[in-house]
Amino acid sequence: MDTWLRSAIDYIGSWVEFQLVGSQQPGVMIAITYRGEVVAEHAFGCADLDTGEKLTPRHRFRIASHSKSFTSAGILKLREQRRLRLDDPVGQYVTGLHPRVAETTLAQILSHSAGLTRDGADSGQFIDSRPYLNEKELRAELELPTAIEAGTRFKYSNHGFGLIGLVIEAVTKEPYPVWIKREIIEAAGLRETEPNAPIPKGAPFARGHTRKLPLGERCVIPGDNPADALASAAGFVATAADTARFFAQLAPNAKKSVLSVASRREMTRQHWRIPQSLEGYYGLGVNAGRTDGWDWFGHGGGFQGYISRTCSIPGCEVAISILSNSIDGAAPIWMDGAMQILRAFQTRGAPHRRVRDWTGRWWTIWGATDLVPMGNRVLVANPQFNNPFMDAAEIEVTGRDTGRFAFAAGYSSHGEPVRRVRDKRCKVSDIWLAGANVKPQAVVAREIARRYPPRKRRPGAH
Repeated sequence: MDTWLRSAIDYIGSWVEFQLVGSQQPGVMIAITYRGEVVAEHAFGCADLDTGEKLTPRHRFRIASHSKSFTSAGILKLREQRRLRLDDPVGQYVTGLHPRVAETTLAQILSHSAGLTRDGADSGQFIDSRPYLNEKELRAELELPTAIEAGTRFKYSNHGFGLIGLVIEAVTKEPYPVWIKREIIEAAGLRETEPNAPIPKGAPFARGHTRKLPLGERCVIPGDNPADALASAAGFVATAADTARFFAQLAPNAKKSVLSVASRREMTRQHWRIPQSLEGYYGLGVNAGRTDGWDWFGHGGGFQGYISRTCSIPGCEVAISILSNSIDGAAPIWMDGAMQILRAFQTRGAPHRRVRDWTGRWWTIWGATDLVPMGNRVLVANPQFNNPFMDAAEIEVTGRDTGRFAFAAGYSSHGEPVRRVRDKRCKVSDIWLAGANVKPQAVVAREIARRYPPRKRRPGAH
């Protein structure tokens, strides 16, 4: 592994933990693979706020619409076996459909361009006001016409991927969960993934959580309800490590995969642009885009109480999965930040020996400041930001404990000196960044308590 990548991975873990604590969300799990192998996995926070159970990397999460990527891989595998074609009409495999639904192709459904209803007349399964549809209920809704004409635009549909689950059952003559687990999940070497709830007895499971509002406090959402006929669209349960492993295998340049290179290229190429997105596209069961010149693909997921995001970046052979167990989980935001961190380290390189020990998190009353060595400079990062390196100043190290701002924003301290202060044990105790004196978190916490002692507040005061 390149040294810049190891440095980036280390900082991503530290930054995500800081973001979790600052946002006061219950928990987050992150896993990173390099060339298909897990090189980092972290779990921060709680698996269940009611019990206080600590989250671990072995806890399973509902990964929701990531299920579509597994299902799409199943269809591509059946195509490799010459058991179906992507341009086959779905009515060739599933009967009882409305004629407009029946004539849509497998490729159109997989790319969300079939014009199908998103969630039918009642999407209450996503707010726990009703169970997920069973097969009879799903088939009844597929007897209705498409919402718009097929092949005209990207239009997301969970019902469409429920229908793809029926196709897999029709072709394989097996229940969807049985076939997909053997032919895709187990074939990919995944041991912590299930296509639906319930999960095996004894396996740790992270509970979902509500927002604080409107009730004023977070509540635990059990999250263990089966997705029934929509398991192929939203039912999967997995760890971040397994999710990252799987998406790493979908990269066209992956050395190990359940699919051929041709199938992976077809699956991950940009089939349709997603309307009202800056640079978003959809392939077959995966979304795709570009960040700072890096092409990526992956998927997101939203199950009541859970938000998740996974990205595979073929250009650096890295896949990242971030799973959060609250309905306002920041996994998509943290994914963007993680990619910005990767890009910054890849551009500047691993820290040179001279600047390597200029690292750490320092505080003032205004919050935290991270010193992050890269190349021959030390970046002054703001871990509160979604991109911690946005507008980051750069320190040029001139001596063991001295430096200067070689670059800083116009409102910052460009050209001014930087110095480290050491205690009697010769350890760095605080740092002067121009006129700002930054100190360890515990020191600043004590100073705040001394200067601004907490007062008893009136009930209801904010």
